[in-house]
Amino acid sequence: MPYKANESHRHKIPKARYRVENWSDYDAALRRCGDLTLWVTPEAIAAWTSPATGRRGRPSRYSDLAIETGLMLRLAFGRPWRQTEGLLGSLMRLLGLVLPVPDHTTFSRRSTNLEVASALATTNGSVTVVIDSTGLKVFGKGEWHLEKHGNQARRTWRKLHLAADPDRGVILASELTSNEEGDASLVGPLLDQIARPIGTVLADGTYDCEPVYRAVAAHSPAAEVIIPPRATAVPSDTAESAPTQRDRHIQLINERGRLGWQRAVHYGRRSLGEVAMMRYKQLIGRNFRTRTLPAQKVEATVGCKVMNIMTRLGMPTTRKVA
Repeated sequence: MPYKANESHRHKIPKARYRVENWSDYDAALRRCGDLTLWVTPEAIAAWTSPATGRRGRPSRYSDLAIETGLMLRLAFGRPWRQTEGLLGSLMRLLGLVLPVPDHTTFSRRSTNLEVASALATTNGSVTVVIDSTGLKVFGKGEWHLEKHGNQARRTWRKLHLAADPDRGVILASELTSNEEGDASLVGPLLDQIARPIGTVLADGTYDCEPVYRAVAAHSPAAEVIIPPRATAVPSDTAESAPTQRDRHIQLINERGRLGWQRAVHYGRRSLGEVAMMRYKQLIGRNFRTRTLPAQKVEATVGCKVMNIMTRLGMPTTRKVA
């Protein structure tokens, strides 16, 4: 039966309504996102070209900083490499800088194994981390076309694993893998990128397994792990004498139900991780511009860095009204 046939008989959940409390500040932040005011620091000018290494052979003319700058402009404005080359050249002329601009082939070749200059985001004190993953298209036919016609695509999509700070809306860590990698196996590599202690880790039921709890405990032994146990979950053998965090979650669910457990542990904060992924797809895009996995990893990391820069311009503060 079509989905709309039983629409009138389904349980209706009213859509939540939110009100932006800092609209004037958020409105100014949205205008700043389109501001083209640019400046180049003396340190960046000095590091634009690569220094002499003293080795045999022709040295690199451009530093990694120049390549990363072009890649950030490409992702922020959504332009191909040739248009990015022209954009960067026009910016140099407007700023009155006599700096060489890499051509589009140099951008494409050097960005494959580029080491991003700085980490995604830093924080002071303990931080709350929301972990989730999403799919990004490479190229080829969509899932609906493959299911209907049965063709096999040579490449389909990658998985972007993110560790976000729900309080600030920034990305703390990211990992890009093929679609064969499991979500739980990437928790450790994500947490290794966060230098500060972790206070709370939130994730959905996909991460309900013992390796995830061990990875969090190895990074921050005192961290609270809030992951909904599966419907078939049972307490461990030591639940009565020495209950684990998962055992306490199961006991609380048995006492109050899943909705009561979500309210008690403030599980609703996990949805802010999905908001971060939605913002990535809106600001950077749902598709990759490169075709190899190493280049796509660099593109995803720089894309998260661009998104964090836009986040620092301002974010809305909302309050639920209904």
